[in-house]
Amino acid sequence: MSQNVPSALGSNQVKVQVKACALSPLDIKLHEDLKFQRDLVPVGREIVGIVLQVGPKVTFFQPDDEVVGKLTCVRSPVQKPEKLSWVEAAGAIRDGLRAYTALHTLARMASGHTLLVLDGASPFGVLAIQLAHYHGVKVLASALSSEDQKFLEQLRPSVGVRQSLVARVIGVWDAKVDLVDSCLEETGGLGVDIVMDSGVRLHEEEPEARCLLPYKHDIITLIGVGGHWVTTEQNLQLDPPDSRSLFLKAASLSFLNEEVWGASSARQGRYLHIMKDIVEKLSTGTLRPQLEDPVPLYDATVSMEMVQNNQVRKRLVIQL
Repeated sequence: MSQNVPSALGSNQVKVQVKACALSPLDIKLHEDLKFQRDLVPVGREIVGIVLQVGPKVTFFQPDDEVVGKLTCVRSPVQKPEKLSWVEAAGAIRDGLRAYTALHTLARMASGHTLLVLDGASPFGVLAIQLAHYHGVKVLASALSSEDQKFLEQLRPSVGVRQSLVARVIGVWDAKVDLVDSCLEETGGLGVDIVMDSGVRLHEEEPEARCLLPYKHDIITLIGVGGHWVTTEQNLQLDPPDSRSLFLKAASLSFLNEEVWGASSARQGRYLHIMKDIVEKLSTGTLRPQLEDPVPLYDATVSMEMVQNNQVRKRLVIQL
């Protein structure tokens, strides 16, 4: 979980004492494909802490500054607002970045659109729902269990507000509920403008662990004219009839890979703009991550194994 830190900093480097970090699934193959050095890919990648030392060319930070950052690649951190907690900042930064990438960069979200968030109760889904609602988007969400459905139905923009963030929760855990029919009914048969998945079934019959994932043909059916499908499925395969259906609707397909921000230095300014907006919305309560109780550092190894084995979605680690 640790490695020796060089005593001398480079001109543009910052040394940070980590106060909290998030453990999220680590895709080693993806990092190798993006040419990131394997020994430089940390396990706890979303961090928040205090600046201890800065290099001679660093002008944005000073020692004792509180900062938030993502360590998948060499990127500058951003200032942490004073009233934002360590745990909230660490727990939301990756999923916030994914939500911004999916909705703003890929799908070009706009007020009046209708969005379907699949597995809406996931940490990523919750932040995407909140971000979309903030921008005037009508949100539909699928729930993978009765507990998730109850949680989503009670999701509110702020305390004391009666209006739910989700216009309709579709309980796909119930065999009697049809995802396509529910979406078409909610949109008057027109289909949704944006779909964000959390994985896709490529075949109708797949292992039980993937049975609640949507079938790719169903997603294509429920997309409206000019719609956007943002997928996390790396191995998505479309047959010619599927492509023809998307073509007839002038619909687009994008792959969500938030790690790509580290593959081009030309994107640094856009990346920092997103990061600053995320922490600002976290500090004002516009974005409110759903967090479990953090674990101490000595439990990090076991927790990371659970995350990698999909036993838990995410774990937070704090430095006591």
